[in-house]
Amino acid sequence: MKRVLSLSVWLPGLLASAALFVLMVMTFADVLLRSIFNAPIEVAADLTRLLMAVMVFSVMPVLSGRSAHVSVDLLDGPFHRLRLSRWRDAAVCLFCGIILFWPASRVYDLAERSRSYGDVMEYLRLPLHYVGWFIALLTLITAVVLVVRGVLLLVAPRLAGGAS
Repeated sequence: MKRVLSLSVWLPGLLASAALFVLMVMTFADVLLRSIFNAPIEVAADLTRLLMAVMVFSVMPVLSGRSAHVSVDLLDGPFHRLRLSRWRDAAVCLFCGIILFWPASRVYDLAERSRSYGDVMEYLRLPLHYVGWFIALLTLITAVVLVVRGVLLLVAPRLAGGAS
């Protein structure tokens, strides 16, 4: 079980890293080809959109599970003094997790509409609904991760690794 959990954290990071590397190499090659030979990579716009979606959405569940998002700590002092940090974190996780179910279902609906219309990427000619399904699935997984983390913060804070 520990190996599966480790793989579920490691694999999305590897996918995002590979997408970022391909994006960097493609951008570098596109700039060189455009500047030196006046021959840009025509599929660069499609690949950029695709790779950005892969980069962002593949690591969202992992970041949410680890509570590694960027946050502003303006009110951390009072919450810590009143020993309410865990309750605040649980409320934020539950709220964000519950609210993410709506965009996940909305993106899925839009992907299905795209599939029914036969929408494809401009240059790559790849069906757009696959990207929509990917985004919807990982947003749904993120929502579940946040809800589970929020519940764990309430009932078993040591398992969630939350603040005391």
